[in-house]
Amino acid sequence: MATLAPSRPAPLATTPGVRWASVRHLGPNWYASVMGTAVIANAGATLPVDVPGLRAACTAVWALSFAMLLTLLAARALHWTHHRDQARAHLLDPAMAPFYGCLSMALLAVGGGTVIVGRDWIGLPAAVAVDTVLFTAGTAVGLVAAVAVPYLMVARHRIEGASPVWLLPVVAPMVSAALGPLLLPHLPAGPARQTFLLACYAMFGVSLLATLVMLPLVFGRLVTHGPLPLALTPTLFLVLGPLGQSTTAANKFADAAPGVLPEPYAHGFAAFAVLYGVPVMGFALLWLALAGALVLRARRLGMGFAMTFWAFTFPVGTCVTGAEGLAQHTGLAAFRWLAAGLYVLLVAAWLLAAGHTLRGLVSGALPAGPGRATAEPRPVTARTT
Repeated sequence: MATLAPSRPAPLATTPGVRWASVRHLGPNWYASVMGTAVIANAGATLPVDVPGLRAACTAVWALSFAMLLTLLAARALHWTHHRDQARAHLLDPAMAPFYGCLSMALLAVGGGTVIVGRDWIGLPAAVAVDTVLFTAGTAVGLVAAVAVPYLMVARHRIEGASPVWLLPVVAPMVSAALGPLLLPHLPAGPARQTFLLACYAMFGVSLLATLVMLPLVFGRLVTHGPLPLALTPTLFLVLGPLGQSTTAANKFADAAPGVLPEPYAHGFAAFAVLYGVPVMGFALLWLALAGALVLRARRLGMGFAMTFWAFTFPVGTCVTGAEGLAQHTGLAAFRWLAAGLYVLLVAAWLLAAGHTLRGLVSGALPAGPGRATAEPRPVTARTT
């Protein structure tokens, strides 16, 4: 994972025969910056607190995330075209491969934002069309990643210890589950809506059960082996992702079920949103306190900026939307203020990560490769097919 190193490595562009060298070390972890930007818009637009000008600002942030997504998709296409050896190395790297889940979540987050706020600029029909494409692509990528990455972990990777990044591919279907109901009103009434809603609920189960398998491994690694390396400490915030996103999804199901599913299932979803969401949000706050304490410890020990700082954004954003849903279904002011407080934390984290990333891009330190990397591809590279 790229970091802001004190000294800038020699640019690959000066090496004869290397094309598009600037994207050679551009890994799938960069999609986290798109996710973290899109969630600012998605969470802010539904914040249960009246802030003048907030929706307009969220729409502008959505436009930025859309532009970032298109730029990154183009850059990653160049990466796969001209640096297939490095792309294959990313897939075979247990620290990098899980970030392919971020591609799915970036597509889904930007697509959802198109319907939530983007429609203010491009109109609802265009917004639904864009979200349909991005949701379909993001869901397909997410389901593939949820199977392929764990397969690689078992069959090809050499694992030294559990990592919070393991959650990235398995949480992607939960993002589909949470954002899918946005498209529900635009489907034909009847079996089509019922099937789609239950498909989202199935993806909720896929992600939740996989998270329940992996989360004990992550906590067990912390207890038995101690804190993560300094640069990886921010990834502890990734645990908040499935917690906040599942709470969000449960509340979205409760909103969508009436008129789509017969009783008692529609009423059951409303009860489930609160009975599931409140304890899970409580655990999310506990984990936020634990992860925050470990990040402060790492900072005191000299932790500098790394692209892992983007872990502070999207997972916190899912907790914002989860708290927003609970505020709606319980009517309690406590959840409204919790959502507002978490959103302030989210914006501060985004400013921190975005500021350092922009500075790294301008200086050329990002996306620099690791110091031990070779300056050019080897004459003979492995095929990816």
